[in-house]
Amino acid sequence: MRYQTLAEAYEQLESVSSRLEKTKQLADFLQKVDDLPRVLLLLQGRVFMPGDEREIGVASQLAVKAIVVASGRTKTQVETSWKKTGDLGKAAAEVLQKKSQATLVSSHLTVQKVFDTLQKLASMEGQGTVDRKVKFIAELLSQASPVEARYVIRTVLQDLRAGVGNSTLRDALVWAYVLDPKYDGKKIDVDREKYNEVVEQVQAALDVSNDFGSVAELLKKQGLKGLEKTKMTVGTPLKVMLYQKSKGVADAFKTVGKPAAVEYKYDGFRMQIHKKKDVQIFTRRMENVTRQFPDVVKLVQDNVKAKECILDAEAVGLTKDGKYLPFQQMSQRIKRKYDIEKTAKELPVCVCVFDILEKDGEPLVQTPFQERHKIIEQTINVTTYIKPAEQLITDDEKEATAFYEKSLKAGNEGVMMKRLDSVYKPGSRVGFGVKVKPVMETLDCVIVGAEWGEGKRSKWLASFTLAIKDGDEFLEIGKMGTGIKEKPEEGLSFGEMTEMLKPLVIEEKGKGVKTKPKIVVEINYEEIQKSPTYASGYALRFPRLVRLREDRGPNDVADLKEVENLYKGQRGR
Repeated sequence: MRYQTLAEAYEQLESVSSRLEKTKQLADFLQKVDDLPRVLLLLQGRVFMPGDEREIGVASQLAVKAIVVASGRTKTQVETSWKKTGDLGKAAAEVLQKKSQATLVSSHLTVQKVFDTLQKLASMEGQGTVDRKVKFIAELLSQASPVEARYVIRTVLQDLRAGVGNSTLRDALVWAYVLDPKYDGKKIDVDREKYNEVVEQVQAALDVSNDFGSVAELLKKQGLKGLEKTKMTVGTPLKVMLYQKSKGVADAFKTVGKPAAVEYKYDGFRMQIHKKKDVQIFTRRMENVTRQFPDVVKLVQDNVKAKECILDAEAVGLTKDGKYLPFQQMSQRIKRKYDIEKTAKELPVCVCVFDILEKDGEPLVQTPFQERHKIIEQTINVTTYIKPAEQLITDDEKEATAFYEKSLKAGNEGVMMKRLDSVYKPGSRVGFGVKVKPVMETLDCVIVGAEWGEGKRSKWLASFTLAIKDGDEFLEIGKMGTGIKEKPEEGLSFGEMTEMLKPLVIEEKGKGVKTKPKIVVEINYEEIQKSPTYASGYALRFPRLVRLREDRGPNDVADLKEVENLYKGQRGR
């Protein structure tokens, strides 16, 4: 398949804002695609599956060098165009448009060529790596039309900007391969119940397999019946089940019923642990962090009595006398690249297992939660450093409240309350379990912009624009500058925030920058107010940083419905 065809599809998708229209365009496009595994990854702006440790590893300045080589323009000319457009992809298209016809190569770029070349970039190491990466990208650009160049650069920088979120892509698969191809969206409203059923089936297959390409191929060849072949695989991460927030113990019982399981809600780092021949550890955002936790690998190898299994767990930092540490103190282990063994000894963790999704070839997601917990107890040799999550089963509010208070005293965030007969539903907040935490609710937000500071803070980004989710979009909800320190030894500093955000800048205007939504922060605030200033329609009053959430990605942040519920639930409303 020619890459030009995919680039033109990107361009069309970028030109429309209506989600319905995007879905229709995507569905029409997908019906003509043969190379589904590659194309579906590229439509997500990626060339590796979730859980794959490899990264393209190209920063903006390296991409600028490749554009210079391919176009024959100077670095200044490329950077001037970049500054004018605020988009290095558009800058590449602009400077390559001016390339004389004599230098254009007659051979066409294919999807396979672009995909395979970008994958090769991830494996390049050692001396001369930068030059080789520049050469490979420049080679693609030399063969590219301007529109192809725009999206090659954006894919390299993982900043596609085509507005294709996972839910839009899922619905496009439904439209393309299950429903009448001539659907314009109107019929869906007439038969909404049937449509929702189909979407739920496709979503369930995606949640378990985590692979748009394989699901698309099954749908295309066999329709919905083909989805019966999707299954979880030990070693391939799947979406974790998410839990709603409740107003308190009484409210939680209303949601999950009586009796219920009440478990410690640990202030730790969520891990999905896969054991087969080896052990692999994935974050809730499906990043592979096995290398950073050799102690957890050994704990699982020594104490989990299963040839293969998938565990859902929380790793909590421990002091020398066995007390739990707050997340922020052990979060440094997540990104650690050096002195890993030394750090593991200095900051040991306790793995608290609260769910099991597969054991020795038997999927357990449809097994009632109470039985799954018994399987955990049978599967794990309990030690100081690995054990089932502490649990109480009760129908008594006083007992549950006392357990909740005991959890808080132990340094935990609160409790989880779960339905005893519930299945495990990856990715869903479905009422099978809820969190009970102290009344002051924090929000996880993603940073989408910032402003350079003034005076002694002029060398740093010092005010950060926060956003929440609404479907596939990120909506601004306020600006935050407090809670961040000037000196690194005092906590997360302006300097550290600036270094993290610099590679994510996609546009710069005056003192303000727009950034890719990647850095997630937990925010405290005094109140949520209605506001026409921000796209969400709400503003956080006096937002303050609680901590950086390195374990969470942009898809894990609070959504608009959650903010609306918090707004309505504020005292005095």
